Amino acid sequence: MSIQLYNTLTRKKEKFIPIEEGKVKMYVCGPTVYNYIHIGNARPVIAFDTVRRYLEYRGYEVNYVSNFTDVDDKIIKAANELNEEVGELTNRFIEAYFEDVGALGCEKATAHPRVTEHIGDIVQFIQLLIEKGYAYESNGDVYFHTREFDGYGKLSHQSIDELKVGARIEENAIKSDPLDFALWKAAKEGEISWDSPWGKGRPGWHIECSVMARELLGDTIDIHAGGQDLTFPHHENEIAQSEAATGKTFANYWMHNGYINIDNEKMSKSLGNFILVHDIRKQIDPQVLRFFMLSVHYRHPVNFAQDLVENAANGLERIRTAYHNVQHRLSMSADLAEDPQSWLDRIDEQITSFENAMDDDFNTANAIAAIFELAKQANVYLLEKNTDRQVLERFLEAFDQLMGVLGLPFESVDELVDEEVDALIQERLDARKNRDFARADEIRDQLKAKGIVLEDTAQGTRWKRG
Repeated sequence: MSIQLYNTLTRKKEKFIPIEEGKVKMYVCGPTVYNYIHIGNARPVIAFDTVRRYLEYRGYEVNYVSNFTDVDDKIIKAANELNEEVGELTNRFIEAYFEDVGALGCEKATAHPRVTEHIGDIVQFIQLLIEKGYAYESNGDVYFHTREFDGYGKLSHQSIDELKVGARIEENAIKSDPLDFALWKAAKEGEISWDSPWGKGRPGWHIECSVMARELLGDTIDIHAGGQDLTFPHHENEIAQSEAATGKTFANYWMHNGYINIDNEKMSKSLGNFILVHDIRKQIDPQVLRFFMLSVHYRHPVNFAQDLVENAANGLERIRTAYHNVQHRLSMSADLAEDPQSWLDRIDEQITSFENAMDDDFNTANAIAAIFELAKQANVYLLEKNTDRQVLERFLEAFDQLMGVLGLPFESVDELVDEEVDALIQERLDARKNRDFARADEIRDQLKAKGIVLEDTAQGTRWKRG
């Protein structure tokens, strides 16, 4: 079965056919780095990291680019408030970004370009648009003449007359049309700026991704992805300026992930339900957070709620326990069963189910269901009197393979050293003193999954490797 993915541009699933056989050029919009990322920012990083992993699993060589917006109104405002240089602020939060997404199991992109590294390319791109009649200068600003581009609105499926003015546009700007958007913004006093043919200034938001994608991936790319909120105006504007400049299709496939709600309410600072990854990963195992995100299809909304996260934690623990039980049995002298082939076939069936789910628009929810079935089959097999080393090894190989695609590798049962065990036991004791029995039970289960058995006695808690 070939990979089918839902294309926002056509509003239907399509067979994925890359421009160049065996290779994929993929661009994913990255964060504006003026603060720690929130869980809404984390969702596309996790979703499209998984897409990339699966494409690689299928044998593709993926050139994966994800940018940093490191100059922007919000960045300048935050730097001024903190009395910090823009570069210092953005460097700090880029480092924090890598720390957060690394904890969530996301691999670094092939390239992470920054806007400030491509100012010259951006200026040249804007000049090309002016020469072609798609852009004009006004009081030091440069705007894209939206109505000059035939097909504006094709991604968001709106006619140009129905569209409203997009985000990040100056209210008092002197423009030919309210829908025209800024390519270059004249510098205000004291702001970071660069020289240009139109005076000192800095790039508009939308132009940066068009330029960096073109510079690193070429005029036409295979997949452009990002959050659903970027469909309009950001991605719509990217298409307009890119295709106006090159006369070529900008991206063949557009992928967008759904929103995140907090307890069935939209996440926002005003509601006080704004959750930073920097904070939440101190309370929740980052692998659990990733597993939770992947338990819902990437295009569907996710409701972040305590009970649902706990369900995800329990589900992931079931898989981990099955894996470690197989690993433990394999460490013993495995008997030779008479007919291992029937069990090897069952394992292959679950691998095929996983692949069918992922081939169907990267349906991680159904892919996880296949892994749950694999765990169930492993537990059933371990009840048999005689087990076969080949079958046990194949179970472990399948778990490693499929969970690796999801970015959820297993930790070795021997990975915890004595000092780490002692620290977790002390944390469990503290949790019990504070009547946080849920955390205490979580630590016990965590240690159990790693082969550590606890025994509570009158003299204290003892432990041994099971």
